[in-house]
Amino acid sequence: MAKVARRDTRPELEIRRELHARGLRYRVDVRPVPSLRGRTDILFRRARVAVYVDGCFWHSCPDHGVLPKGNREWWRKKLAATVRRDRTTDSTLAELGWRVLRVWEHEDPVAAANRIEAAVRGGRRKPW
Repeated sequence: MAKVARRDTRPELEIRRELHARGLRYRVDVRPVPSLRGRTDILFRRARVAVYVDGCFWHSCPDHGVLPKGNREWWRKKLAATVRRDRTTDSTLAELGWRVLRVWEHEDPVAAANRIEAAVRGGRRKPW
């Protein structure tokens, strides 16, 4: 598991390219709040939007998540703990005033960028 990429995965890069092309600037692989254990994949600090690009296997996608045949019970517990951690992170950030967006790795990058852009631009104050 040490070889599993923590950042710069193909789905992350595709979404980041799309966001950058739209003129959005963001931070990558940072903690939105110092006390939070986890790090966001894409962070818009001023708009207070945290984006996580979740892998179908590791985060138990309802459409594509599967359990390995070997050592099933261990994997079931491991993946359930990951999902619990995700929900805890979501609720903690929401309580602190952050908007959390979760994107599955199989989602279309343009559609994901549309959702993210709406959250970021919708959260900013208009200059007039």
